[in-house]
Amino acid sequence: MPDDPKREVPNPAWAAADTQLRQAQAQLDRLEAQYGVEAFNNLEQRRRTMRGFKIAQGKLGQQIRGAWQRVQQLQKRRAAVPRRVPIQSLTEEPVVKLAPERKHLTNVLKIVAYQAESDLLRWVTPYYRRAGDEGRTLLQSAMASAADLEVTQSELRVTLAPQSSPHRTRAIAALCEQLNRTNTLFPGSRLRLRYSIQEVSGSGQTKKSGHLV
Repeated sequence: MPDDPKREVPNPAWAAADTQLRQAQAQLDRLEAQYGVEAFNNLEQRRRTMRGFKIAQGKLGQQIRGAWQRVQQLQKRRAAVPRRVPIQSLTEEPVVKLAPERKHLTNVLKIVAYQAESDLLRWVTPYYRRAGDEGRTLLQSAMASAADLEVTQSELRVTLAPQSSPHRTRAIAALCEQLNRTNTLFPGSRLRLRYSIQEVSGSGQTKKSGHLV
C-alpha cells in the first residue's frame, strides 16, 4: 500500500556520521588512556617536571591533538546532518508501506538476525582486542567473504577466505572452532556444518585454520 512520502525516518547519513564520530572518540580515549599510563609510570628522577614529560611524550601528545581535532571535525559534520528525513528523500521509487503482517515478520527476522550476530560477537570477543569498536564490522566482513564449499558424506565444509589482516583472520578462526563445537546440521539435511578459514603463512601460502576434525 502507498506510504506517506513525508513520513520521517532515521537518516542513514546521520548514522554513518555518528559511527565515524564514535570510532574517532574511541581512538582518542585509547590515546589519552595510554598517555595517563605513561604519566603514572613516569620516573621522577628521570623527568622531574611536566615539561620534561611532555617533551619525552611528544609523539603521543601529537597523536592525541590530531585525534582530538578529528573528533571536533566529526562532531561538526554530524551536527550539520539532520537526524531524521522524509522517507521520499531516500529513494526515487514510489514509497510503499508494508502490510502490518509483513512488517511484523520483517521486524521479527531483524531481531533474530541481530541476536544471532550478538551471540557471535560474544564468542569472538575473547580473541579480538578491538571487539568493542569493530566486532560487528569484523563479523559482517567475514559473512560477506568468499568461501569454498565442500560436501562429503557427513559434512558440509565451509572454508572462508583470509580476512584483511592476520589478527582478524585468527579471530575468525577461533570463532570457527566455537561454531564447530555446536555440531550444527545444515537445515533439511544430515550434513554437519564445519567451518574453517584460510590463513596466509609467511611464505605466502595458505593453510586451513579453525577446522575441527
